[in-house]
Amino acid sequence: MKIVLTGSAGRIGHTIALQLLVEGHQVTGIDLAPARIEHAHYHHVQCSFEQAGMLNDVVKGADVLLHIGAMMSWHPKDNAAMFHVNVTATQWLLDAARGAGVKRFVFASSGEVYPEVRAQFQPVTEDHPRNPVSFYGLTKKLAEDLVLFYQQQGLGTVILRFPHTQSIDELLDPDSFFSGPRFFLDGKIRQMRSFGNDVVADKLQTVRDRLGGPAMIVQYGEDDNLPYQMHIADVRDTADGVILAMTHPRAANGIYNLGTDEPVAFEDMLPVMAQATGLPLIDVTMPGKAVRFKTSNQKIKRELGYQPRFTFPDMIAQAARLTVYRHNTKESV
Repeated sequence: MKIVLTGSAGRIGHTIALQLLVEGHQVTGIDLAPARIEHAHYHHVQCSFEQAGMLNDVVKGADVLLHIGAMMSWHPKDNAAMFHVNVTATQWLLDAARGAGVKRFVFASSGEVYPEVRAQFQPVTEDHPRNPVSFYGLTKKLAEDLVLFYQQQGLGTVILRFPHTQSIDELLDPDSFFSGPRFFLDGKIRQMRSFGNDVVADKLQTVRDRLGGPAMIVQYGEDDNLPYQMHIADVRDTADGVILAMTHPRAANGIYNLGTDEPVAFEDMLPVMAQATGLPLIDVTMPGKAVRFKTSNQKIKRELGYQPRFTFPDMIAQAARLTVYRHNTKESV
């Protein structure tokens, strides 16, 4: 098949592209970043979503469009750009897909549309009301509505609500976008500073000064004294789900939570991660209630036969081996 893939240079898109090429498909990637793949059946279009007409040309002749690319930010200054990338560009791509006779348009949405962090019931199923509280979640909800509108006009679509997704090469990296503030004290301090929450940042900095160095953290909610718990998927499992939704006959016009079987309990997994990094582990209290949710993946398992391959302990073990390999390689050089 001829497949157009947005976000092809990102963590998830790159993984999807590699798998599609292994399976013998022709892939055209669209991304703001340069190509990460050199392959006879891969063509890369480096651009931002600025011209609808250009997208029409790129999509022409495609069988499937996988719209994985998006902008994610929690800073109000980015809202206008995020609306353009996540909503306006989605509408342009839907137009291009319909005009090109694309057989299936797969859209990467997010659990932020519910949102899972303020779930009315758990486990969160696809029938949960959508009432996002972040602007990012709002853009994903609006884009979902566009996808459903074009579905009514005859375009075959699939909506996948992604979980938090990480790759093993970033899992134990204190400087990564996701792992930094999620698992590391220094990353959490930087995040709080960037959000303008200096009171919390100063409190955490005092803890760091007392420790005299970096640490890993188990986050607790100040209001309920409960540890954080959330779904974190391996990028390879998320890619598998996208490809399954692209090909499975029963996926047509469906909406699915694409995620892990069980959430990650921070109090159980952080000691294992701390041992892998050699860093001390401390508890930190964050304002409000703990981030704790469980999302159901039963629909995609039941209807499409989806099954995640990697548990979170699997990811930690692989990330630890990769970290040791990189350390040894660096020393040998």
